[in-house]
Amino acid sequence: MDLDQLAALRTAEGVAALDAAARVSAGDPLAAASALRAAGVPAGLAAAALTQVELRRRATAKFGAAAAGMFLTRAGLEQATRGVVAARRAARLRAAGVRTLADLGCGLGADALAAARAGIRVYGVEADPLTAAMAAANAEAAGVADLFTVECGDATKFDVDRVEAVFCDPARRAGGTGRRIFDPNAYSPPWDFVTRLAERVPRTVVKVAPGIDHGLIPAGAEAEWVSVDGDLVEAALWCGELAEVPRRATLLSAQEGHPGNRLTGAGDREAEVGPVRRFLHDPDPAVVRAHLVAELADELDATLADPAIAYLYADEPTPGPYARCLEITDVLPFSLKRLRALLRERGVGRVEILKRGSALTPEQLRRDLRLAGDAAASLVLTRVAGAPTVLVCQPMRG
Repeated sequence: MDLDQLAALRTAEGVAALDAAARVSAGDPLAAASALRAAGVPAGLAAAALTQVELRRRATAKFGAAAAGMFLTRAGLEQATRGVVAARRAARLRAAGVRTLADLGCGLGADALAAARAGIRVYGVEADPLTAAMAAANAEAAGVADLFTVECGDATKFDVDRVEAVFCDPARRAGGTGRRIFDPNAYSPPWDFVTRLAERVPRTVVKVAPGIDHGLIPAGAEAEWVSVDGDLVEAALWCGELAEVPRRATLLSAQEGHPGNRLTGAGDREAEVGPVRRFLHDPDPAVVRAHLVAELADELDATLADPAIAYLYADEPTPGPYARCLEITDVLPFSLKRLRALLRERGVGRVEILKRGSALTPEQLRRDLRLAGDAAASLVLTRVAGAPTVLVCQPMRG
């Protein structure tokens, strides 16, 4: 995709090509391309339309119905914020009184569009000309072009004095290759610029990778980890006036209208260690990454069985959104032979395999167990007081 192809897709002929591509793209890609060419669509336009239709289909998981009118790149879609996460962030900014926002490195505009829908005036800056043009096109398609405008340029040169708040999502993939960048100083904009933003603008939000080193979190910032339906999707740093607590785990659902759940705390406590008990609580990954396992242990009246493994054990199956609960039926020092015999005796033919603190590969273990039978079980590969252990469990219902 280039700027000329994007412009072509936005013409009447391009819209028709996109509609035709949507009708034929479900099958073989070569057959779809042939069908479009047979219908008189030029080869270049046909290829661009088919690519957009494929990306829009993939984007539905992130953006819902809005994906059908968006223009996308593969790299941009990969880094773009999910719609439910962007909408929640925009609502929090609006509730904090933000009326004007700079989105530095706005990409395809996912966060800026959500902010504009919340009534915030957004000034987007994007270094890549094609991505900037797509973001502007997405603003028009969403009907918020009066609230979200994009300039192609260097995000580090934007005059932040023009706005009340700044949002920055540094590019964490290498241009051209799409490979992930793990060194924050190689981000675009670089990490030192990002951290200085928080010093210059009283209300700054930075989207970061969920695996960020806690040592990189600026002093006084709120670090938030976000999961959607149990899938850890991002972390964000809320700086200056926007910081409310040291650490936050936010659990959202893709289900429309779901209010979400939030667990907060200092993030510097250690949960108590005790024996394996009847119920295992498997914390949501946002809770684990936010270092809020001790806070969750307090709610569940639970303890760890190993200080380095984030499984919590309790006498009661306390319901709640922050952890999945399983009932433990057997606790075994790990032995393939013994585990295989137990599962054969129980007639277990289907297993779910969970692991923390184990070097075993679930796929290989599943093959080695040679399961047969109609019953099902959950196996938890872990450590208890440093010893390799397998827990045979049944999920709690309801």
